[in-house]
Amino acid sequence: MAEDLSLALMDVWDLLHEAVSYASGIKVMEFAGLVFGLLCVWLLIKQNILTWPTGIIYVFISLVIFIKAKLYADFILHIFFLVLNVYGWYYWVTAANRSKAQVPVTPTKGLQMAGLIILSAVGVYVSGKLLVEFTDASLPYWDSTTSILSISAMWLTAKKKLENWLIWLVVDVLATGIYYYKGLYFYSILYLVYTGMAVAGYISWRRSMSHSTSTA
Repeated sequence: MAEDLSLALMDVWDLLHEAVSYASGIKVMEFAGLVFGLLCVWLLIKQNILTWPTGIIYVFISLVIFIKAKLYADFILHIFFLVLNVYGWYYWVTAANRSKAQVPVTPTKGLQMAGLIILSAVGVYVSGKLLVEFTDASLPYWDSTTSILSISAMWLTAKKKLENWLIWLVVDVLATGIYYYKGLYFYSILYLVYTGMAVAGYISWRRSMSHSTSTA
């Protein structure tokens, strides 16, 4: 028992040490990415349309970081994020202009959700297979899962569907574990924060949806 507690404390100490070491040596571009990433999610929780331009800035910063680091898979993923951020911004603005009110939070229909889950599962399999065949990825299917689910979550976010937060929650929990396993403790902590924000986002959007329904 005492030995298990000692090992747990050592893990916590290693995690905090890694986070402090990273924070002390963080580059300006990476710090900007961290700030805009967190700000983007916070604005999304608030249903503030500025989440989209903020998200676009975050994506551009990430694209620069990933191309310099030769992380081409992440680079390609963020190209999808850029497209979906532009689409989300366009959709929220045009839908609000048509209804003369803020776009309401709505649930995803069962058939649509089932289709999205099937497409995501196929995407994970194909992406994982490609990573196994053509790269030396250490966790090809886990990485593919977080990447494909992130695209699915972004799509639901752009359409202002409540369930986007549930998918982000799965992504954030998986990413927290993956980064911890890889020894990237700072990112593990960051995604743990994102996990809490996903829960807060779901609660906030569900309350907003309930309010809109009762008002209608």
